[in-house]
Amino acid sequence: MSSSTVTSTPGFPGGTILGYPRVGPRRELKKAIESFWAGKTTADDVEQAAAALRTRTRTRLVELGLDPTDASIPSNFSFYDQVLDAAVVVGAVPARFAHLVDPTTGRLDLAGYSTIARGAGDDLPAEMTKWFDTNYHYLVPEIGPDTVFRFADDRPVREFVEALAQGVLTRPVLVGPVTFLLLAKAADGAPEGFSPIDRLADLLPVYAELLTALAAAGATWVQLDEPALVSDSIDATSEQAITALVQAYTALAGDLAKPTRPALLVAAPYGDLGAALPALAGTAVDGIALDLVRGCLPAGPVAGLETKVLVAGVVDGHNIWRADLGAALDRLDAARTLGAASVSVGTSTSLLHVPHDVEDEPALDPTLRAWLAFADQKVGEVATLAHGLADGRDAVADQLAASSAALANRRTAPGVVRPEVRERLAGLSDEAFHRGDYAARKAAQAAKLQLPPLPTTTIGSFPQTPEIRKSRAAHAKGELSTEQYEAEMRAEIQRVVTLQEEIGLDVLVHGEPERNDMVQYFAENLDGFAATQNGWVQSYGSRCVRPPILWGDVARPAPITVAWSAYTASLTAKPVKGMLTGPVTILAWSFVRNDQPLGDTANQVALALRDEIADLEAAGIGIVQVDEPALRELLPLRAADQPAYLDWSVSSFRLATSGVRKDTQIHTHLCYSEFGEIIDAIDGLDADVTSIEAARSKMEILEPIAEAGYPRGIGPGVWDIHSPRVPSEAEVTELLGAAVRSIAAHELWVNPDCGLKTRRYQEVTPSLEHMVAATKTVRATLPA
Repeated sequence: MSSSTVTSTPGFPGGTILGYPRVGPRRELKKAIESFWAGKTTADDVEQAAAALRTRTRTRLVELGLDPTDASIPSNFSFYDQVLDAAVVVGAVPARFAHLVDPTTGRLDLAGYSTIARGAGDDLPAEMTKWFDTNYHYLVPEIGPDTVFRFADDRPVREFVEALAQGVLTRPVLVGPVTFLLLAKAADGAPEGFSPIDRLADLLPVYAELLTALAAAGATWVQLDEPALVSDSIDATSEQAITALVQAYTALAGDLAKPTRPALLVAAPYGDLGAALPALAGTAVDGIALDLVRGCLPAGPVAGLETKVLVAGVVDGHNIWRADLGAALDRLDAARTLGAASVSVGTSTSLLHVPHDVEDEPALDPTLRAWLAFADQKVGEVATLAHGLADGRDAVADQLAASSAALANRRTAPGVVRPEVRERLAGLSDEAFHRGDYAARKAAQAAKLQLPPLPTTTIGSFPQTPEIRKSRAAHAKGELSTEQYEAEMRAEIQRVVTLQEEIGLDVLVHGEPERNDMVQYFAENLDGFAATQNGWVQSYGSRCVRPPILWGDVARPAPITVAWSAYTASLTAKPVKGMLTGPVTILAWSFVRNDQPLGDTANQVALALRDEIADLEAAGIGIVQVDEPALRELLPLRAADQPAYLDWSVSSFRLATSGVRKDTQIHTHLCYSEFGEIIDAIDGLDADVTSIEAARSKMEILEPIAEAGYPRGIGPGVWDIHSPRVPSEAEVTELLGAAVRSIAAHELWVNPDCGLKTRRYQEVTPSLEHMVAATKTVRATLPA
């Protein structure tokens, strides 16, 4: 190595994880920061709660077998999002929030940081989108030619020092510079053709300064996450991304490095590095972490690895199934043939995507629980594999036997295979996947529904008030009878219907008060699923979900939503939408069985939904919305794998929705979908109306829709519900006017970006009033 780089690489632990859940086993961080947002506590209170949570995490990881002295414990805390954290560290605050930055220190306080994430007044929050193929959302940086990069916040250093004072040598985890810029968007006013990656040379000195500060504080290893290198779905060609990768790590591991820089571990989770691996191995980085669950081992030795640690990610950080330890050891043995200086055991991704501890689920069936590994169990699997890799399989013979027994038990357990479900799927004809001509459907639906131009509606859910949650909890505990609970839910539905009629919406919903979550609710009413009590996973910011566990063949034992929708229809003369969650989204937002193809599982869910839609139609519901907000989320990161996914995902939706009459209108809803990337697939869904998120991006999504000549109804959202701000009537009018200029008015619907479950009525009521008023204004401009 050159004299400008670290003179000797510190030893790397035999086993590590790439990250750990951040919000706490009881969502301690969520509660602390939401209390701050509500004005009930101070920023100091949140800092104290966060410090206590970080201390608890480090203590727990030591208890689980990670060494406090060898940098095996990652430091990956965030108050909201790791990409926002990176932007704040390098001073890349959007221009509209520049007034929030301390002019002396360059820092943002917690209130300013939160404002970027949540918006304030007329200032829109940073755009939010999905983190690769996960249900985690990140905030999109805004980078322009004039963005000033500087080392603005030393929080990573302070948290490292905090851990050191506890006696734990952590490994700071940062979003790498290439991924940071590849995921960024061009700031408003940037010239045509500008790309944030053009600013890489200006950003690298700031990363180098941060690395120097960490080294001075005592950090021996730093992890830089570069998942953009495993994806073809970024705004750069593979060649451009690899060129940027080489530029970045030639600089950070060499040209810009100080003699005392930390050793650098570059992690590439969520897929296969492909051609980027030899390029990265050719730089002077000290370690490379590969995802060997989603990715592949190279066919043979890779030049450059002989001086590096290879962290083999053989424990799945993306799902909750117990590892096949014998197969994992086989992969580790194969990894040793690649010529790396040493091989360590790792998780494939951060454990951010799984709950904390399966032992915290006493209500789960013990047989099922024996098949599972949450974050804490995965740390144990890493420790077992590291022991086996170092000392041989005999040293972990008992653990290998237990793993094999659990896998065998899972294969043969009742309910994993249901012959009647599989026979029904095998007997389907092509007709089950197709509806009639859209023009004929449109005419029949128009005659039946009698809707005005630009019909107004919502996406489905209304606020889940404290009273609703209290009733649901009391019912679950047996403190409220089913009859009492259902009466309270009917009363809430009546209130929601009355509110919608007073506001003047055209198509009503029942508000979903009975649903804890749009996926969990269905999982609790379908065979083949199990629900957790404490299996919380961060979705974005303080938002957490409890993904169900899809463990067996899926069947619907009884109607699920029909009674609620029929009751709603009895309260109004206006059309009512039945609300269902689509098969792909149920898969995406669950922990799904990994013992059969996803397409087979999706079709099982689709058949259950097909039966539900038939019952809704028989009950007189003329509009059914089947939400697929996760359609884009599961899209494989490599282009070569995408056609097969789009084929089965579109087919499963069509299987669910193609059994209806032509005058029954099928809606769907998509979130953060990068509509242009999969517009052919969305067209293939053959929904009569598709609603999409569009407000936060200021209707940028309309251009690809218009260019593609999308032929059916479209509802671009005019209100960003992920922010607490109330859009003005003028703002909604402007957005809707832009929509009318791009899309034929007779195909346009007017709706919020998403469901209203997480909002409060003091935000919802005026926002919907503004939406309806704006619609009336724009309707008045349409030709007679």
